[in-house]
Amino acid sequence: MPATGDGRVPGAADLPGALDGTLSGHARKRPGPAEQSTGRVTVTPQIPHPRANAGSALPSPASAPARGPAPSAAPLKLLVIEDDASDVQLIKAAVADSGTSIEVHWARGLEQATELLGTAPPWNRRGRPRGTDFSCVLLDLAAPADLPHPSDASDGLEGLHELLRRAPHTAVVVLTDAAGAELGAAAVAAGAQDFLIKNETDGPLLARALRYAVERRRADESQRRLVEAELRGQENARLQRHLLPTPLLDGAGLSFTRRYRPGRRRALLGGDFYDAVRTDDGTVHVVIGDVCGHGPDEAALGVALRIAWRTLVFAGLTGEALLTTLQHVLEHERRSDEIFATLCMLVIEPGAGPGELTSLGAPEYARLYLAGHPAPLLLSRDRKPVMLPADLAGPALGLLPCDDGQAVWPAHRIELPPGWRLLLYTDGLIEGRVGAGSRRLGQDGLADLIGDHQSAGLTRGRLVDSAIAEVEELNGGALTDDVAVLLLERNPVQLILG
Repeated sequence: MPATGDGRVPGAADLPGALDGTLSGHARKRPGPAEQSTGRVTVTPQIPHPRANAGSALPSPASAPARGPAPSAAPLKLLVIEDDASDVQLIKAAVADSGTSIEVHWARGLEQATELLGTAPPWNRRGRPRGTDFSCVLLDLAAPADLPHPSDASDGLEGLHELLRRAPHTAVVVLTDAAGAELGAAAVAAGAQDFLIKNETDGPLLARALRYAVERRRADESQRRLVEAELRGQENARLQRHLLPTPLLDGAGLSFTRRYRPGRRRALLGGDFYDAVRTDDGTVHVVIGDVCGHGPDEAALGVALRIAWRTLVFAGLTGEALLTTLQHVLEHERRSDEIFATLCMLVIEPGAGPGELTSLGAPEYARLYLAGHPAPLLLSRDRKPVMLPADLAGPALGLLPCDDGQAVWPAHRIELPPGWRLLLYTDGLIEGRVGAGSRRLGQDGLADLIGDHQSAGLTRGRLVDSAIAEVEELNGGALTDDVAVLLLERNPVQLILG
């Protein structure tokens, strides 16, 4: 049976000085009266005498010029829970013989240990002072456990269970006798970091087991925090995915392709937002926007604006009344007055009766509202994409007060030809660099790029994906700003493409 549950070298029981029935073979070195009265001993390496080699002709390493004091590690603070004072003295003697800096504190039982650990039970927590931050606890399983509510089913580990409940983040090493090796293994399975057998443990082995327990407890804590971080990350990812909208376009006869890429690394949601809904009268409302900034606060504000926009649309608001109300939402939700948001809103008028699809040969009409946002592109199969007019664009939301009439967003009525396609995007797509210089892609560059990809026969998702890929290639890497792209096109059969 090994003497220790983890890390014990074979034959440790045969080290010089091991005596039967004692904790350590070096227990002959008893602590002095002062140590016995305080219950604490600090052991430090012996300092060589400066004149030990005074008669030597050559300088010894001890007499070589000093390079400054060597850094000393902080002493390991050990709390011994033991009801037998003689065993505590043996432990102190073993610590003194180990050559390791260890502070030994003594508690006769769990109640006294709880006072020293500063982990008062829930029923008596108020008014308790904060205890010492112990590196490790050495618990004798043979000591009776002073439990407030002892259980009937006894497995010999009642004291350990109670200690782990009161101090769940402290390293614990248990002591057993030779006949309790199996109990020690059960203690490790129950949560202790290691176990030692009294009559087979000397000072160096005790110090090694304590250091190992501390490092194992630290590794377990790091692993626990890592698992918690991964779980929080998964929860945040699910939350962010659900915050992205699901377009409500039933009966609209439109195909809807969307792409969304946040600029922050390892994020699923940025400050860009979009949405598309069809109201009961057959009108299709589409919005795309961009909150300045790239952090989580901007992402949360973008979600708030999107949800507010959808709510206002279903409440019957549209046009400037909707944008004015949305600016009020922004002003109340933003964390500083410098935060603003650009926005493009498109209201496609119904061209047929409720529930009927628009004829492919008839033009349609839409109202375009721009609040500091780049204008969409009108795509055609036989000519270069055309930028929609932006001469009636108003300021970004949050830049100017709207109550006194400074912020206005007039509508620009546009005609959509049969089989129309509209590309809406945020400025992250057009602010990428072109080559190694400072030149940006811009709206004209994007129009040329989209036209080239259309000429190659790309449509819908393949068109959007290839365009984003080329923009990143021209930029020399991933885009640092958030990017949202919507491709909305008239189609006799409604399609919503991821």
